[in-house]
Amino acid sequence: MTDTTSRPTLPDHLAGNPRSPFFLEAAFEFEIGILLNGKERFDVEEYCISEGWVKVPSPKALDRRGNPMLITLKGTVEAFYK
Repeated sequence: MTDTTSRPTLPDHLAGNPRSPFFLEAAFEFEIGILLNGKERFDVEEYCISEGWVKVPSPKALDRRGNPMLITLKGTVEAFYK
C-alpha cells in the first residue's frame, strides 16, 4: 500500500511528554523507530540526534510525582518512521 499522507520530517530533538517544549504532536501520528548504536530501542521517551543521546525510563526509580526517572544513554542516534 502506498501512503498518500505526507509525513513531517522528524526534528533533531523530540520528546514524548506533551508538557515538554520538544513535543511535536504531528510526528506522533505515525509510528516512530529509534536506533541507538545500531540497535532498535522500544522504550525511548526523548531523543536528540545532534547531541547523541536518548532518555529511557528507569525500571524502578520514581520521581516525586510518581513518574519513572529517565536515564540518559549516549551513542549514535537515528530516528525513522516505521
